[in-house]
Amino acid sequence: MRSFALTAAAALALFAAPALAEERLDLTPRTLVMTAYQPEWNALVHAVMGGKEYQINGMTYLTGTLEGKPILLMQSGVSIVNAAMNTQLVIDRFTVKRIVFSGIAGGVDPNLSIGDVIVLEDWGQYLEANFARKDGYGDTPGWKSPEPVAPEAPANWNFIFPRGVTVANAATPMKRIFKFPMDPALLALARKVAPKVSMERCVPPSPTQLPDTELCLAKPPKVVVGGTGVSAGIYADNAEFREYLYKAWNARVLDMESGAVAQVAYANQVPTIVFRSLCDLAGGDRHKNMEDTYEHLAAVNSAHVVRAFVAALPD
Repeated sequence: MRSFALTAAAALALFAAPALAEERLDLTPRTLVMTAYQPEWNALVHAVMGGKEYQINGMTYLTGTLEGKPILLMQSGVSIVNAAMNTQLVIDRFTVKRIVFSGIAGGVDPNLSIGDVIVLEDWGQYLEANFARKDGYGDTPGWKSPEPVAPEAPANWNFIFPRGVTVANAATPMKRIFKFPMDPALLALARKVAPKVSMERCVPPSPTQLPDTELCLAKPPKVVVGGTGVSAGIYADNAEFREYLYKAWNARVLDMESGAVAQVAYANQVPTIVFRSLCDLAGGDRHKNMEDTYEHLAAVNSAHVVRAFVAALPD
C-alpha cells in the first residue's frame, strides 16, 4: 500500500492542472516559506508582518512580509504524501516565485551535531525502492532485485533496492532521478548568508523546571551548506539504517517531507532550497531519541537562518 501512496503523490505533482490566474487567491509573486508542522510554523509566524489568512482544506496559508519581502507561510503537514499534495496545491492557488523550506530533521552524518543547520544541495527518496526476494539458499543467500539496478543507484540495504523516481517537467523529458537538485543561485546565496547567522545553544527551561536548569548544547551550532538529504514516510530512529544511508546515499540528514517537495518543485520548475536543523540523530543518539528535548531549539535555529536568507533575497 505504501508504494501506491508514493506513486499517487508523484502523479499528483505531474498531472495536476495548474490554476488559471482568475482562480488564484493571491496574484503577488511571493517566496513560499514552507514548514511541516506547528513548532516550525511557530518559530516564524510571529515575524510575519501584515498577515492575511486563507483557509484551504482545513490548512492555514498566511500571506504578508517577512524581513521586508513578500512571502506566503504554510505548513505542508508531516510526511511524503502531505508534502506532495500541499506543495502542488499552493503552487496552483498562489503565485509562488520560489520555495524556502524551514524545519527540523534527524542527523545522519556523524560529523554533524544537534542544533546544526544544514542546507542540502539535493534530496532523494530512499523508499522509492524495490523490495527484493531471496535469491539462493545455503550459507550465503542473497537478494535479487525484481528489475535491473541502475548504475547510478545507491547500494541496497538487504532487500531494499533504491529505484529512484521517474518524472518529467516542461523542459526535461521523462527520466529516472535519484536526487533532485536544489536551485544553484539559492544555494550560492545561502553560502554567503548562512554562516554569519547566530543561533541558539540552550533550550529554555520548561514551566516545571527551576530557572537554573536550562539545557545547553556542548558546543555552538554551526551552519553547513552542501551534501544530500533523504526523505521517506518513515520516522527513522535506527542506528544500523542510519549508517547505511550515510554510506550508500552520502546522506547528511533525513526527514519526512523535503524529497517530496523537491520532486513537486522539479515538476513545476519552481526554484527551491531547504534548511533543516538537527533535533536528533536518527538512531545515533546515545540513550534515546532526543527530538522531544531539542525540537524547539532546532526549529528556532532553522528559522534564524531562513529569516536572514529571506532578508538577503533580491527584491
